[in-house]
Amino acid sequence: AFAAADAFSAQEKVPSRRDFLASVTAASIATISSQLATPVSPAFAASTTADAKVTDRVYVDLKGLVDPGEDPVYATPKRVVIGLFGEDAPQAVGILKKLVSKEGLPADCKPKETRTLQREQLEANKVYNSCIESVDKGVNYDLSTIWRIDKDNRIDVGSIQGKYIARIPPTFEESNSGLKHDAPGVVSVRRGNDGGFGFTIFPGGGDPSALNDEHVVVGRVLEGMQYVQAMNELPVVQSSSVGYKALAGGKTKTAPSRACRYGSTELYCNELKPLKKLQISATGLL
Repeated sequence: AFAAADAFSAQEKVPSRRDFLASVTAASIATISSQLATPVSPAFAASTTADAKVTDRVYVDLKGLVDPGEDPVYATPKRVVIGLFGEDAPQAVGILKKLVSKEGLPADCKPKETRTLQREQLEANKVYNSCIESVDKGVNYDLSTIWRIDKDNRIDVGSIQGKYIARIPPTFEESNSGLKHDAPGVVSVRRGNDGGFGFTIFPGGGDPSALNDEHVVVGRVLEGMQYVQAMNELPVVQSSSVGYKALAGGKTKTAPSRACRYGSTELYCNELKPLKKLQISATGLL
């Protein structure tokens, strides 16, 4: 009798198949709910530019800077090495890698402009025809210039000249990486297609809020920061109080307190242009 009772008690302790499946399901739901409630940060997401992964290294050789004690006549180009964040801004980095290559970035010609004056129309035709003749060659930074230096705030590099002037600039897409201009030497490009082909170096010391709002961070200076600081100290055109249009017989409007956007034809857009010509003599991938 006691043995039968013990066997019956043991059977009661063994859970049924239905009870087992129900317990497993409840545990799985609890685990998933816990995971959803806890935000997951991807291992590759960098919070600062110092933490961002450098996927590519490119160099930019600058002509026009002189080391202390160096003869300006025989001054050698000064190299700045930039580390690119290919995982954080893949589209923009892909464009920049083509712009520093010998092959260049493929870009179509802008439509031929229509001008009222015959002299201006002839010049527009000349620019357009020159572009069409060389459209098979991609755009690169060879012989482009540093076209704006806003001390402590930005150094704009890569003003395309000559036969590339009539090319359609690329569209730089948002990266959604969340990276900011959080240190001197951060490199970025203007979001959209109205910033030309160039890029911007944040020299540090100023307010980067405008850059953070309008630009996509693509890298940081790894070597040659001393040359970035040297450019930051160069004298620039400061003529915001000059009434250029009044001098030309127009309205008495003065130049803006900052430079115009890249490619503008307004006379007063020389604002913040370096007084000394700075030119890119060579670029490439390392």
